[in-house]
Amino acid sequence: MTLHTLATARAHQLADLVAKYDGRAPRYTSYPTALQFSSDVDEAAYRGWLAALPADEAVSLYLHIPFCARLCWYCGCNTRAVNRPEPIAEYVELLRREMALLGEALPGRLPVRTIHFGGGSPNMLSVAGLEHLFAGLGDIFELAPGCEVAAELDPTTLSRAWVEAAAGHGLNRASLGVQNLDPAVQAAINREESFDQIARGVGWLRDAGVGSINLDLMYGLPHQTTSNTLATLDAVLSLNPERIALFGYAHVPWMKAHQQLIDEAALPCPGSRLDQAEAAAARLAEAGYVRIGLDHFARADDAMAVALKDGALKRNFQGYTTDAAGTLLGLGASAIGRLPQGFAQNITAEVAWRAAVAAGRLPVARGVAVSPDDRFRGEIIERLMCDLAVDLAAVCARHGRSLADLDEAVARLAPFIADGLARLEGARLDVIGNGRLVVRSICAAFDTYFAPEAQRHSKAL
Repeated sequence: MTLHTLATARAHQLADLVAKYDGRAPRYTSYPTALQFSSDVDEAAYRGWLAALPADEAVSLYLHIPFCARLCWYCGCNTRAVNRPEPIAEYVELLRREMALLGEALPGRLPVRTIHFGGGSPNMLSVAGLEHLFAGLGDIFELAPGCEVAAELDPTTLSRAWVEAAAGHGLNRASLGVQNLDPAVQAAINREESFDQIARGVGWLRDAGVGSINLDLMYGLPHQTTSNTLATLDAVLSLNPERIALFGYAHVPWMKAHQQLIDEAALPCPGSRLDQAEAAAARLAEAGYVRIGLDHFARADDAMAVALKDGALKRNFQGYTTDAAGTLLGLGASAIGRLPQGFAQNITAEVAWRAAVAAGRLPVARGVAVSPDDRFRGEIIERLMCDLAVDLAAVCARHGRSLADLDEAVARLAPFIADGLARLEGARLDVIGNGRLVVRSICAAFDTYFAPEAQRHSKAL
């Protein structure tokens, strides 16, 4: 069989997959998903959850910084463009106030396992603002040596001074947004940046001792092709990042109005999207990266690859993670926290979040209490998303359930099994072949809330 014949057969396989399975499905960064959040979880409920936390159990923190120097049209994050320092400085003061309110509600000065700065672009914070936030965290929490400190960064606005200040407070993992380096793609998404800016930022981080660097790439952007995807990948691989994330662009203009600025006619077709993703995955495998779950890649000696090998990989609202803390506390507008009792999300609108904190209220707007059945199904979904496999009998045993409780879910797996995308042997379910590409849809078989005709998720492929 010639290479051309193989490529043609592969193209037909992908086309068939798209035709049958390119419906909408959750990304399963939580279970239940955010669509199940409601106002039933309010400040009073959240305070009760906080008070019940063990005073000696390590927690993780997420701080949302909703500011960018520009608004990228593809972005699905809760952020806005600012060109003055005053709104950011005021936000920092209110974050300090929210920390204090949180401290009053907690049972003690809890130890912290991980601190993650997300956004937006956390490096929109001034050095003084960054220092101020760490001082506030130190007042409320026990920041132990070895605590992981991570930040999502915009290479175009990053400075050496900011990197050095963050490293002085323990920054040891950083993620830089790249997306795609082709000028036509960048113009179509309002994100111009050069390889030199990215390389310069990586150099500053390396010089400061940051040991784990992730670069975010995307596929499925307007004017994106397999060729410019691979060209971008080859360029960034020269920087030797420990991790690479390869996200599919989620076009949801009904949720993010600024995505209406993207020319839908310039978006690649589903088959082209898949070809970009799979060609990039093959190139990364050649370069020695381990493919992790849906969209992450890591060097074999990286902690994420080790966690995958050990069956300890986790998934949360930041994506795949090695963080095993049972509690994640969210601070800032739209931040989501996870506690043993359920999920809690802060007010999304920044103005309303500011008003609530200024009035002395913990700014929780919604969430969902997690039932025993949610925990049961959530473990199955997380293992499938992370390991592409799950021992259903073992999960049932841990939750005091019977395999018969999964009869309906197993019945919904029939098309995936028939098409060679999943395999069920006894009680072990494996995602196989091209099944990785539709793992979100496979997970949906176990989701009792999922209603395909009523959901407004991004496309599964």
